[in-house]
Amino acid sequence: MALLCYNKGCGQRFDPEHNAEDSCLYHPGVPIFHDALKGWSCCKKRTTDFSEFLSIKGCTKGFHSKEKPPEPSSQEKSSDEPKAQPAKEIIVQGPKSAEKMLRERPSSDEPRQLLPIKVSRSLEQALEKLNMSSEDRTLESTCTGKDKLMEGSGGIYQGPESNTEVCTFHPGVPVFHEGMKYWSCCGIKTTDFSAFMEQPGCSRGRHCWTEKKDKKAVLCRQDWHQTGSQVVVTVYAKNPLPALSSVKANRTVLEAHVIFEGNKIFQAELELWGTIDVERSFVSMVPAKVEITLCKASPGSWARLELPQSKLQCCGEPEKEAASTEEPGAVQDEDSDDSLSWSEEEDEEELEMGTPEMITPSN
Repeated sequence: MALLCYNKGCGQRFDPEHNAEDSCLYHPGVPIFHDALKGWSCCKKRTTDFSEFLSIKGCTKGFHSKEKPPEPSSQEKSSDEPKAQPAKEIIVQGPKSAEKMLRERPSSDEPRQLLPIKVSRSLEQALEKLNMSSEDRTLESTCTGKDKLMEGSGGIYQGPESNTEVCTFHPGVPVFHEGMKYWSCCGIKTTDFSAFMEQPGCSRGRHCWTEKKDKKAVLCRQDWHQTGSQVVVTVYAKNPLPALSSVKANRTVLEAHVIFEGNKIFQAELELWGTIDVERSFVSMVPAKVEITLCKASPGSWARLELPQSKLQCCGEPEKEAASTEEPGAVQDEDSDDSLSWSEEEDEEELEMGTPEMITPSN
């Protein structure tokens, strides 16, 4: 009795007594249907017509088989298709609650470190053209007693014995030209701002002391924006002086001391809403503004720039000036929408309670 051969691609009937080793011509592989092409995994021939696919002759000779092949599982795929990789587990962490953030918040008393300052080429050119008076060139940090006016000296008047000390200073002025930073009295040039600030004086003499002078403290127009990984605080000040300005920060507090054209000083201390990575934060200075880029300690969105209880701190009694497009350093009123000191919610409260007083540091 003739039997049906179940080898793929054969389908003929055969006599078991005359079943030789080369009697059957079949496909040992599996059918493949990919991108409208049809074929067998054991052959290279492909076609788009299903009838032609069924008529493709076998590629291997062997015995006829009367055993019916097992039905393929519905989950099995053809051999030439890539096996699906196990799905990776993605864990999405939601925003932390305000209570948890306060518990994990670092102390605001951590040491503050100076942020590196990047000076733009346009600001260097503006400072070169700026004809500063002797008083403008000798701005120094205020301190008790008397201040010295010698650039690069670092001495502070402690009493009559300070007059006997030898003063090492720079008689010239700072120069910023084509990316180089140096003193007009020296030939030592550097591209690194920190190295420029640490250059020792080139002349020796006696200290020149002067009584501490009041500086014109002003409130500058400010703004801020954020991305997923950064917060950028902008202070609009015309021609900031990088050699005399400084910005310090720890993980939760930002302290800015910006001196700019016209013997004006802007100083602010902000307790930040979130935490930052101080090592990756920096300051950029251009002729019209100072941008403080704070890298967030962890990605996410800040609800506001600073904590509600934080207030703007200014050096001395700030002078109110009318804002103008000609001088970005001009100051707006204390209730300006651009102020960093209060959020929109607090602005609504001001309408009922009045404008909050500015906090001034004690002398």
